[in-house]
Amino acid sequence: MSTTWVVVADSSRARIFTAETSTSALQEIETLAHPEGRLHEQALSSDLPGKDNANGAGGHAYQDETTPKEQELVNFAKRVAGHLDEAQKANKLHRLAIVAAPGFLGELRHQLPAQLNKLICFDLNKNITLQSADEIRSHLPKSLPVV
Repeated sequence: MSTTWVVVADSSRARIFTAETSTSALQEIETLAHPEGRLHEQALSSDLPGKDNANGAGGHAYQDETTPKEQELVNFAKRVAGHLDEAQKANKLHRLAIVAAPGFLGELRHQLPAQLNKLICFDLNKNITLQSADEIRSHLPKSLPVV
């Protein structure tokens, strides 16, 4: 039996659903949480090295174009991509639909291995992580592609 997984995600949560048939209701099978994705920039950067130094110069110990908030988004996208990759290798999913918040969808697609990218049958750039399974299903095609 082929199984379609539906991932609904933002920078702090990824909900994973299955759809056993092309028109079936969604069944939530797990949630991955990343509370750091909800933190404000100041909270994420307060413990970084180089914020203050002993001579009062206030220099930074590193030069990085990525903000701590952006790095947390990348970290979570890598974690979700790794989880999906393990599931695909274990033959748990055959098709993948992704609905993700603006900013997160692109990073998640970037982090997915090529083999997993080939399994994507639908994607939508929208943050609906707090909606019910039925509401989420209404954003998907009436008939999800199956293998």
